[in-house]
Amino acid sequence: MTESRYTAPVQPLYPAAVDPVPLLGLYLEAPLPSGGRFGPWIYGNFIATLDGRIALVNRQTGRLGVAASISDPRDWRLFQELAARADVLITSGRYLRDLRLGTAQDVLPLSSKPPFQDLHAWRTRHGYPPQPDVAVLSASLDFQLPLSLLRQGRRVTVLTTRDAPAEAVARHEGRGARVVPVNEGSAVCGEAAARQLGQMGYRRAYSVTGPYVLHAFLKAGALDGLFLTHRHRIVGGDGYSTIVEGEPLEPPADLRLQWLYLDTATEDAPAQHYAHFSLESPPP
Repeated sequence: MTESRYTAPVQPLYPAAVDPVPLLGLYLEAPLPSGGRFGPWIYGNFIATLDGRIALVNRQTGRLGVAASISDPRDWRLFQELAARADVLITSGRYLRDLRLGTAQDVLPLSSKPPFQDLHAWRTRHGYPPQPDVAVLSASLDFQLPLSLLRQGRRVTVLTTRDAPAEAVARHEGRGARVVPVNEGSAVCGEAAARQLGQMGYRRAYSVTGPYVLHAFLKAGALDGLFLTHRHRIVGGDGYSTIVEGEPLEPPADLRLQWLYLDTATEDAPAQHYAHFSLESPPP
């Protein structure tokens, strides 16, 4: 049964201010492309505070994680709806290391918890397998793959560089993953990763990892869509992460707003905006 926290509607603001619409299905039924610049339509999603925090350093562990002051169950519902639309989820070695330490949000959606059973039914009706496949971007290969991913019958691909450690390649292949070097150098190139995913037949690829993978795709002009929830809250703090980190983007990535919704559903929590952007002009 769907929890009552999802029943309150949201208010469309752009491209037109019309009557409120349900939260449930907001992203699940929205028209999304099935192809991008270099293969699949690659999209990412973040929830951020007004001061730009997506994660805070935990004072006890010293590690970054999504704090309760940032996360929100209604946003998490939309995060899961976007996962339901994906052929493959893009993650990173860093995310899987955080997952092992207990500081990541989920093993990798789509969640099997009761509030999200309708999303599994949606995938079945539309001819998708029960879970999206998984692609891990990592140059070092210094992580462990959760056995649960492989037990679910999901295809797990590790996209790496040609200088990846041979011993680590053998270790991941021994656990059932396919390891594919996509470029030379010390880091996985966003364009090379996107092209490889396209060659594998994927139409939509959902980046569910952090700011460095987003940087790689933005740098390459390979990010096609960005979903951003802005909580109307300021949390402060010195140790934090924001939606993109790394060297300055030259040229900067310009984005075009596609839609905007206002959510004022909960009395005991701040309002938030749900926005969807597309990349305006990729680097030359």
